[in-house]
Amino acid sequence: MRRILSILALLTVLLAGCATQRRSDTLTTTITAYGNTLRWGDFQSAAQFIDPTLRAAHPLSKLDVARYKQVRVSDYDNGAGPVPLGADDMQQTVHISVINIHTQSERSIVDHQTWHYDEATKHWWLTSGLPDITRD
Repeated sequence: MRRILSILALLTVLLAGCATQRRSDTLTTTITAYGNTLRWGDFQSAAQFIDPTLRAAHPLSKLDVARYKQVRVSDYDNGAGPVPLGADDMQQTVHISVINIHTQSERSIVDHQTWHYDEATKHWWLTSGLPDITRD
């Protein structure tokens, strides 16, 4: 009986480990895809990474879209990568350099990204919104 309980406990730990690894792999894939989308300057596609509830409550305004069209991303550095905030939340600090297409001046911004794992959809969602390119 003890042997069966030990085997069941081991299987539970292994399955939990597999789920955790899958969640970690999904996070890596998601933040890499998001970073690549921003590197290409596709802010409207990057908005699809925002939690759907937040995106519906706070859609991109025409002014936001116009501002994003005025810059080109020249560097995207995610530094040390994501840091856990809790069981379902991660934070990542990213340094982004943008060039104003009209003045050709470059500046850097710091983007503090917060990601949340939705257990129901098995998906990581950006909860901090797109980077604010209007401030340093």
